[in-house]
Amino acid sequence: MRGQDVYSTYKRLSSRDHITAHDREDSLGRLQNGIGKESTNPSWKHSLPHVLVAALSSFLFGYHLGVVNETLESISMDLGFSGSTIAEGLVVSTCLGGAFVGSLFSGWIADGVGRRRAFQLCVLPMIIGASMSATANTIGFMLLGRFLVGTGMGLGPPVAALYVAEVSPAFVRGTYGSLIQIATCLGLMGALFIGIPAKDIVGWWRVCFWVSVIPAALLAVLMEFCAESPHWLFKRGRSTEAEIAFEKLLGGSHFKSAMAEFSKLDRGDEAEPVRFSELLYGRHFRGSVIAMILMDKLGRKILLFGSFLGMALSMGFQVTAASSIVSGSVAMYLSVGGILLFVFTFSLGAGPVPGLLLSEIFPGRIRAKAMAVCMAVHWVINFFVGLLFLRLLEQLGPQILYTAFATFCLMAVAFVRKNVLETKGKSLQEIEIALLPAA
Repeated sequence: MRGQDVYSTYKRLSSRDHITAHDREDSLGRLQNGIGKESTNPSWKHSLPHVLVAALSSFLFGYHLGVVNETLESISMDLGFSGSTIAEGLVVSTCLGGAFVGSLFSGWIADGVGRRRAFQLCVLPMIIGASMSATANTIGFMLLGRFLVGTGMGLGPPVAALYVAEVSPAFVRGTYGSLIQIATCLGLMGALFIGIPAKDIVGWWRVCFWVSVIPAALLAVLMEFCAESPHWLFKRGRSTEAEIAFEKLLGGSHFKSAMAEFSKLDRGDEAEPVRFSELLYGRHFRGSVIAMILMDKLGRKILLFGSFLGMALSMGFQVTAASSIVSGSVAMYLSVGGILLFVFTFSLGAGPVPGLLLSEIFPGRIRAKAMAVCMAVHWVINFFVGLLFLRLLEQLGPQILYTAFATFCLMAVAFVRKNVLETKGKSLQEIEIALLPAA
């Protein structure tokens, strides 16, 4: 049995009926105590190129989030809505509404056409929407373009999280998951850098939108050369193609045993219908780099715990800075320090970990669809925070608003400590068995 653990990277459980109490207790023990580590691992070099191509979707996600930061003033002047905070807010947040729509369908698309085709489909509205925004002469045309871009943004990140979890060896899955967050940071930085001339060069904002077409086209083309998810292929009964995909991802000395494990463990429960109720119950760049290094060393739970705790502390700095206790330069330093601490601690855990953790803890039968529901909730909250933050800050004041944010962060700390199970270095099958309810 221990020799077979070498190939447990891609093991997956298909039916609860075939799980013994001993299997569950053994897997839970491994999750909690780190027992049963592989003596050898597949080379990470085989799967890295596939993960890097998938990360282009997150780069586009970050780019489109940041593309209006430097260009919004120029856009408002050229399209005739300068001075209207509502119109400016819509240009920023409309893509988030589109992301909600895209994320709702992401799971069904990923399960229906496969992960690779889902990536290519997310590119289509991004290219069309960016082209519309680049050629817009009215705010309505601009908003329509931003909405289309948002649908692609909503589809890409859930599929990227799924793909990375399913093609990555367990011992580097956390590291690869952090690459997705780093790609988002690079996209944001790229958008800010390219947008710098927007205030000095008339119409430069149009160039900023056109530039996004290049990585989108690259994603569509390069994904043709990437491996499809072996999990999806095997679930579809395409065993021969799954074997070829495993060979690309693992190398010749590992893929045969990985396929043998699939054949042994799969019992065909994918044919069971998925009920909606099952889905319901069931500094930035530097921080992401550190998270990439620590994800597979410290684990997901510790990073999440420390991240939310640091974010709560940063909100405390903001509350103190806005109070009468301090004033002048001290308040300024506290405020700036709080912002930097928040961004850093967010990128250390709360940014990269949830997407990876969700793709690990959901059973394979509902993984894609459950991710779609989770990301849809994420985008709804993002949309309303972006839309209402300035209004709430004006009406409630910074002390009450930041205290509320700190309270949510502390609630997250308590939740992580009590409920989150560590998944570091474990196969998807081991995680799935351990999370099943006791018979």
